[in-house]
Amino acid sequence: MLTNFTKEEFSKKVEFLVKRRKGTYLEAIIDLQEEYGIDYSLVAKLLSQPLLEKLELEGKNLNLIKKNKNSLPFA
Repeated sequence: MLTNFTKEEFSKKVEFLVKRRKGTYLEAIIDLQEEYGIDYSLVAKLLSQPLLEKLELEGKNLNLIKKNKNSLPFA
Protein backbone atom coordinates (compact mmCIF):
# COMPACT_ATOMS: atom_id res chain seq x y z
CA MET A 1 0.00 0.00 0.00
CA LEU A 2 1.57 3.26 -1.13
CA THR A 3 0.63 6.42 0.71
CA ASN A 4 1.31 10.07 0.10
CA PHE A 5 2.46 11.35 3.47
CA THR A 6 3.83 14.81 3.96
CA LYS A 7 6.86 15.27 6.20
CA GLU A 8 4.62 16.72 8.90
CA GLU A 9 2.13 13.83 8.78
CA PHE A 10 4.89 11.24 8.85
CA SER A 11 6.64 13.00 11.74
CA LYS A 12 3.42 13.12 13.76
CA LYS A 13 2.86 9.40 13.22
CA VAL A 14 6.44 8.64 14.29
CA GLU A 15 6.14 10.81 17.41
CA PHE A 16 2.83 9.15 18.29
CA LEU A 17 4.33 5.66 18.01
CA VAL A 18 7.38 6.60 20.08
CA LYS A 19 5.21 7.97 22.88
CA ARG A 20 2.62 5.20 22.75
CA ARG A 21 5.05 2.27 22.60
CA LYS A 22 7.89 3.90 24.55
CA GLY A 23 10.20 2.71 21.79
CA THR A 24 12.88 4.30 19.67
CA TYR A 25 12.48 6.60 16.70
CA LEU A 26 14.19 4.06 14.48
CA GLU A 27 11.73 1.34 15.49
CA ALA A 28 8.78 3.66 14.88
CA ILE A 29 10.03 4.61 11.41
CA ILE A 30 10.59 0.98 10.44
CA ASP A 31 7.15 0.01 11.76
CA LEU A 32 5.48 2.75 9.69
CA GLN A 33 7.51 1.82 6.64
CA GLU A 34 6.41 -1.80 6.88
CA GLU A 35 2.79 -0.99 7.81
CA TYR A 36 2.24 1.36 4.88
CA GLY A 37 4.54 -0.38 2.40
CA ILE A 38 6.76 2.65 1.93
CA ASP A 39 9.93 1.91 -0.01
CA TYR A 40 13.09 2.34 2.06
CA SER A 41 14.48 4.83 -0.43
CA LEU A 42 11.44 7.08 0.03
CA VAL A 43 11.52 7.12 3.83
CA ALA A 44 14.48 9.52 3.86
CA LYS A 45 12.42 12.09 1.97
CA LEU A 46 9.73 11.93 4.67
CA LEU A 47 12.06 12.77 7.55
CA SER A 48 11.76 16.32 8.84
CA GLN A 49 14.77 18.17 10.25
CA PRO A 50 13.65 17.80 13.90
CA LEU A 51 13.08 14.08 13.34
CA LEU A 52 16.51 13.72 11.74
CA GLU A 53 18.08 15.44 14.75
CA LYS A 54 16.27 13.11 17.16
CA LEU A 55 17.38 10.10 15.13
CA GLU A 56 20.97 11.31 15.17
CA LEU A 57 20.94 11.82 18.94
CA GLU A 58 19.32 8.41 19.44
CA GLY A 59 21.95 6.81 17.20
CA LYS A 60 24.76 8.43 19.15
CA ASN A 61 23.27 7.36 22.48
CA LEU A 62 22.95 3.77 21.21
CA ASN A 63 26.50 3.88 19.80
CA LEU A 64 25.19 3.40 16.27
CA ILE A 65 26.69 6.72 15.20
CA LYS A 66 30.14 7.92 16.19
CA LYS A 67 30.00 10.74 18.75
CA ASN A 68 31.82 14.02 18.15
CA LYS A 69 34.73 14.65 20.47
CA ASN A 70 33.57 18.27 20.84
CA SER A 71 30.12 17.43 22.21
CA LEU A 72 29.31 18.00 25.85
CA PRO A 73 28.64 14.89 27.96
CA PHE A 74 25.26 16.17 29.19
CA ALA A 75 23.91 17.07 25.72
